[in-house]
Amino acid sequence: MIFEFDADQRLLRDTVREVLDKECSAAFVRAVVDDGADPDPLWHTCVDLGWTELTGADEVVELAVVLEELGRHTDPTPYLATMTQFAPLAPGAAKPDRTGAAVFDGVSARADGSAWVLDGTASHVLDGDRAEWLAVVTGAGVFTVPATAAHVTRASVFDPLLHVAEVAFRGVRVSTDDLVEVDAGRARQVAVTGLAITMVGACRRILDLVLAHVRDRHQFGAPVGSFQAVQHKAADMHVAIERARALAYFAALTLAADDPRRTLAASMAKAAAGECQSLVFRHGYQLFGAMGYTWENDVQFALKRAKAGELMLGGAAEHRALVAQGASCG
Repeated sequence: MIFEFDADQRLLRDTVREVLDKECSAAFVRAVVDDGADPDPLWHTCVDLGWTELTGADEVVELAVVLEELGRHTDPTPYLATMTQFAPLAPGAAKPDRTGAAVFDGVSARADGSAWVLDGTASHVLDGDRAEWLAVVTGAGVFTVPATAAHVTRASVFDPLLHVAEVAFRGVRVSTDDLVEVDAGRARQVAVTGLAITMVGACRRILDLVLAHVRDRHQFGAPVGSFQAVQHKAADMHVAIERARALAYFAALTLAADDPRRTLAASMAKAAAGECQSLVFRHGYQLFGAMGYTWENDVQFALKRAKAGELMLGGAAEHRALVAQGASCG
């Protein structure tokens, strides 16, 4: 495996970063939260630039490049759920301009003649309230269902930019044509890896803001960033981010190469991202002092995105246990 970006990947990273600096600025993110600004124009930008076409099995690294930058900019669109959760589960239903979400558990399917009936309720479905289609994982397989077939209720969560919903199916009939032949295990690994690299991007944003703050803020006639205790905390944040980032891209590489280590790598990436956000969250708030707790400080959005990522698709403790189990079985 090659552990450095090639020229095309570097160009993609720089292009995504340049576009998001303009179209997903801190002011835009705040406008979405404070003023209800519509994030759809940013979604259409993602579509127009081809970022929603990165669905190939060998394009996971390129997808990770986009996700890291979107995480760094606290993306308010349904890109994460559509590209890392829905598209891998429903390759036939995934379209470049179609939003989707995945229902991973809570729903059962029973045969009824030549059809199937879906029943059950799934909680904490990312972007379930604004998806056009749903990929529903059941014991009988994965079904693709129009979102209008389900009863969807958006839940209130501490990250104001995230859409999380409860999705209920009450005797919804689907046909065998809606049953998708897909490797659900691999699809979940893509989802876990995508979430991990998104968390890494959010943590990078926190560190960027912290470094700018400690350079500018002066105490006792010197920048607070010149104090050794501050430097140690910033260095610890950087090390944690680079470790998590390396493991997230390793997981992406194993998925792109269909490496048998991909299950273990995805859990390693999510565990490292969870540990990273814990340290970065704590140090980030502390280095901002009381300013870190104010609504006016933009660091809150990255902090909340990183913390929310820890709570979805298994936290660090759960994935450490999976890594230990996988290592012992290997």
